[in-house]
Amino acid sequence: MKIFIIIGAINAFLAVGLGAFGAHGLEGKLEPKYLEVWKTGVTYQMFHALGLIAVGIIGRNIPVSSLLSWSGWTMLIGIILFSGSLYILSTSGIKVLGAITPFGGIAFLISWVLLIVFAVKHL
Repeated sequence: MKIFIIIGAINAFLAVGLGAFGAHGLEGKLEPKYLEVWKTGVTYQMFHALGLIAVGIIGRNIPVSSLLSWSGWTMLIGIILFSGSLYILSTSGIKVLGAITPFGGIAFLISWVLLIVFAVKHL
């Protein structure tokens, strides 16, 4: 479960850096609506980075569970698909990338459901 703490911390670091880049490096270079899209990606990346850290911390005190492990992996998939597609969409303007974003959102939802099921069964 240490891997989820590491992956979560890396994603939190990236979210802070990407947030600063959006606020300072992209301001005035992107249309306001695309700057908001960028901010949405950063926000969801940070929330789920913290979720990954929580999964790692919870997993350190409990025997390994596939529910908990899959919760972490689907959170990471969600970050890549949801936030990643929003970053690319906002900087490229390629609107078809918006079709990928919901798959990331579904991955996020699945990750939280898996965490709920894990908590009901094991905590």
